[in-house]
Amino acid sequence: GGFMQIYRLNIRNNTYIRVSLPAVCFVWQIAMVILFGVFIRYDEESDEKGWHEFKRSHNITSNIENDFYFRYPSFQDVHVMIFVGFGFLMTFLKRYSFGGVGFNFLIAAFGLQWALLMQGWFHSLDPVTGKITIGIESLINADFCCAGSLIAYGALLGKVSPVQLMIVTLFGVTLFAVEEYIILDLLHCRDAGGSMVIHTFGGYYGLAISWVLYRPNLNLSKRLNGSVYHSDLFAMIGALFLWMFWPSFNSAITNHGAGQHRTVINTYLSLAACVLTTFAISSMGQKKGKLDMVHIQNASLAAGVAMGTSAEFMITPYGSIIVGFCCGIISTFGYLYVTPFLEKRLKLQDTCGIHNLHAVPGMLGGFVGAIVAAAATEEVYGKEGLVETFGLSGKFENRSMSTQGAYQAAGTCVAIAFGLVGGVCVGFILRFPLWGDPADDFCFDDEAYWELPEDEETIPPVLEYNNHMINKHQDTHESQFSLEES
Repeated sequence: GGFMQIYRLNIRNNTYIRVSLPAVCFVWQIAMVILFGVFIRYDEESDEKGWHEFKRSHNITSNIENDFYFRYPSFQDVHVMIFVGFGFLMTFLKRYSFGGVGFNFLIAAFGLQWALLMQGWFHSLDPVTGKITIGIESLINADFCCAGSLIAYGALLGKVSPVQLMIVTLFGVTLFAVEEYIILDLLHCRDAGGSMVIHTFGGYYGLAISWVLYRPNLNLSKRLNGSVYHSDLFAMIGALFLWMFWPSFNSAITNHGAGQHRTVINTYLSLAACVLTTFAISSMGQKKGKLDMVHIQNASLAAGVAMGTSAEFMITPYGSIIVGFCCGIISTFGYLYVTPFLEKRLKLQDTCGIHNLHAVPGMLGGFVGAIVAAAATEEVYGKEGLVETFGLSGKFENRSMSTQGAYQAAGTCVAIAFGLVGGVCVGFILRFPLWGDPADDFCFDDEAYWELPEDEETIPPVLEYNNHMINKHQDTHESQFSLEES
C-alpha cells in the first residue's frame, strides 16, 4: 500500500536511489579504508614513539607544547561551522530541511576523508617512506577543503540527488587540493581564511555546476522554493553559529602569537559592522521598509568571507570595519537585485544565493588581501614580522611586497578559473540521466529521498513567503526583475 505508492512515486520521478546511494557509500568508504591503510600515518606530534623522540630532540619537557593544545579549540569551532553552521543555514526551505542538514552531513563526512588523502599527497607526502602524516592541523585543513563542496551545494540545494552530491564532493575536493597547491605553494600566496581557495573557488564551482544543470521548468516546484516561519528560524541558528565562530575559521591555521590574535580581532570587528549595513540595506530594499530573513541569515556573514585573506595582515581595526561595512551593502544588494538578474538573464539558478555570500565577497577578499599585502611595509611589520606574516623565506626571501600583492591577485584569478572550468566539467558529468535527481516538478521536496513523518501538515500552495530566488510580492518590492514575466 503506502510503500508501493512511495516506490511508484520515486520510480516515476527517477529518484529511486536504493541501489546507487548504498553502492557509492559502501564502495567509496571501502576505498578509503584501503587508501588510509596504504598512505596515512600519525605525525610526530600524535604518534606515541614519535612524540617522545620529538620532545627529546626539541628539548621539550611538557606535553602542553604539543600542537594539539594550540589548534584544538580552533578545530572544534571550525568543525561546528561545517556540520551545524552550514547544515542549518541550508534548512530554510519549507520542505527540504532534512536534505539541507542531512546531505550536508553525508558529503562533509565523505569529503573530509578524501581531503586528508588529497591534501596529504600534495602537502605532506614523505618522499622516502611514501607515507602521509596527519595531525590536528591536517584535520582543520580537511574541514576547510570540504567547505568548498558544501558551498557549491548551496547553489544546487533541492535540485540534486545525494549521489550527485557525492560526485560534486569527490571532484570538488580533488580540484580544491590542486588549486590550493597552486595558489599557496607555487604562487606562494597567503590565504589562511580561504577567501580565494575556499570561498571564491567553492562559489564559482557551485555556480558553474548550477548553470550547466539549468532547469527550464523549475517554476513547477516554485511553491516549495521558499521558507516558512520555523524553517527560517532553524536557518538563523546555523547563521549565528557561523557568525560567532568565523573568527576561529579565519585564524585556525594562522601563525602562533600575534598572527592568530590579530586575525580574530579583525574578523570579529568586520563581522559586527557587516550586520548593521545588512539590516540597513534589507530595510531600504523593501517598499514598506521590512526586513528580509534571507539577508539577515546570509549577507551578515559576507564580512567573514571577505576577511579570509587579509585578516592575518595588519589591515588595522578600522580597515576591518570598512571591509565589513562594504560587504553588508554589496551582499544584500546582491540578494535583492543580482540573484534575480542572474536567474532571468544568465539562466543561473542559485538556491542559497552563494553568488552573494561566497563568490563575490571571496573574490573581493582576495583583491583586498592583494592590496593590503602590496602596501605592507617594514616599519609597520618589522623585518621578521614581514618574513613571518608573508612567509618570505627560502626561495621567496627576495620577493618584494608589491610582487607579493600581484601574486595574491593572480591567486584569486586562479581560484575563479578552477571553479568555473571545473564546475562546468562536473556539471556535464551530472547531466547523465543515471543519478536519481528529481524532475523539475519534484525539486525542493524531501519526499524524494526521505521517510517523512506522517503528521506533516500539508503546505498551501499560495504560501510564497521567503524565497532566495524570486522577488516576492511585486507590489511591495522595488525591482524591475520578475520571474513571472518570462
